[in-house]
Amino acid sequence: MQTKTVLGEKLRESVASVVPIALIVALLCLFFVPISTDLMLAFVIAVLFLIVGMGLFTLGTEASMTPIGNYLGSRMTKTRNLALIIILSFVLGVAITIAEPDLQVLAINVPHINTYVLMLTVSVGVGFFLVVSMIRILLGVDLKWLLIVFYAIVFAVAAFSDRDFLSVAFDSGGVTTGPMTVPFIMALGVGVASIRSDKNAESDSFGLVGLCSIGPIIAVLILGFVYESDSSDISAQAVTSWANTVELGVSYLEAIPEYMLEVAMALSPIVVIFLIFQVVSLKLRRIPFLKIVIGILYTYVGLVLFLTGVNVGFSSLGTLLGQEIASSEYKWLLVPVAMLMGWFIIRAEPAVHVLNRQVEEMSAGAVSEKAMGISLSAAIAVANGLALVRVLTGINILWFLVPGYVLALALSFFVPKMFTAIAFDSGGVASGPMTATFMLPLAMGAAEAVGGNVMTDAFGLVAMVAMTPLITVQIMGAIYKAKSHRENLAREAVAEAVEAAGNDVIELWG
Repeated sequence: MQTKTVLGEKLRESVASVVPIALIVALLCLFFVPISTDLMLAFVIAVLFLIVGMGLFTLGTEASMTPIGNYLGSRMTKTRNLALIIILSFVLGVAITIAEPDLQVLAINVPHINTYVLMLTVSVGVGFFLVVSMIRILLGVDLKWLLIVFYAIVFAVAAFSDRDFLSVAFDSGGVTTGPMTVPFIMALGVGVASIRSDKNAESDSFGLVGLCSIGPIIAVLILGFVYESDSSDISAQAVTSWANTVELGVSYLEAIPEYMLEVAMALSPIVVIFLIFQVVSLKLRRIPFLKIVIGILYTYVGLVLFLTGVNVGFSSLGTLLGQEIASSEYKWLLVPVAMLMGWFIIRAEPAVHVLNRQVEEMSAGAVSEKAMGISLSAAIAVANGLALVRVLTGINILWFLVPGYVLALALSFFVPKMFTAIAFDSGGVASGPMTATFMLPLAMGAAEAVGGNVMTDAFGLVAMVAMTPLITVQIMGAIYKAKSHRENLAREAVAEAVEAAGNDVIELWG
């Protein structure tokens, strides 16, 4: 009964995440952009696949990846063996990232890099920086100095990188902090931090996701120096069409076994690692072990349905919409449409509500959940709008990312440490599944239609979306700090007034 209740809740969250985008798309297709009936039907079927797939997937990751991360993190750190911690952190980082659905969607959309080469490169980047994160927790190093050093390295390498790899690199950092990696990495951090007894141990467990998102950026930029790609015919994803309903149904049925195999291969490393730990070290009792196994099965089925829906019917319509609107006289309509989608995408993400509540609790109500929600929605809407402005004008992404990250890093000196850690963790919250599955194909289709460079102009949208929470959450932290300062001054003034009044008390009895 409890499982049914939780599954129902996850399905409702999926509906809230997918349906707003589907309704906006439906209105565009019915009144502004003519779309063939077969593609629209494929889109409707894909929406159902995404709703069920995302619901099962999020239920499964909460039941499996979060406890696995906690168990492995606490177990490996209790050994006090630094070499073992480093090796296992790297292996776990690689294994969990390969299974990230947002990364798989991005890798399929990148036309000039082999899908498996890109996924492995990104996973190695995450693994390396997960090692850095574990060492940081164990040594208690201040997060902001690591962020400053590594982002300085990022932009130094970016200055000399291949332009066709630049935007993809920053997008890779955004998609790796998705629904699979975030709960696992954060749980791993909590497990590692639990062996420390000082007051900063809990706060140091935040910031892992923010650090791990740097690894893929550097890894893909370096890949650009050594990888020989065929850039002669780079275009948006081809739009599929079907002659009849049977042909459409067969395409879905043929895709399912293909993604069953791909997902099995993607999940197998983390499952094998967990089973080895279970036999050698964890030795969980029957009920907790079965719960994790069932959670893995939910994750598997959900991921198969999600990827099938995305690749058969969802992304194609996004690409075609981008092409049709951008090639019309109303091409600038793409900017407000993208902003509207951004507003609803972020408000529908379940993890955003968790982040907003977390900030409200941390600030003791000084920054309300509602205020956080509105500020994040506005920020993501602006990010989406600017990303489409880039698509239509061809402005280099560094003109946006460099000032944005400089501002984000500068704010870290003026806000409480916890807000900085949560801000850099929250990039993955903003760049959720809808951004990679629909907004990116939309941008790719638009870039191709206006004669732009798909690699330099369309890619980078995820990076823009992932960057804005770094600024927004820290601005909320600055507001909290200012309010706290005023309240402290008011309390001090009252205390001084009471003390002064106490000195003037007149004795009425002798």
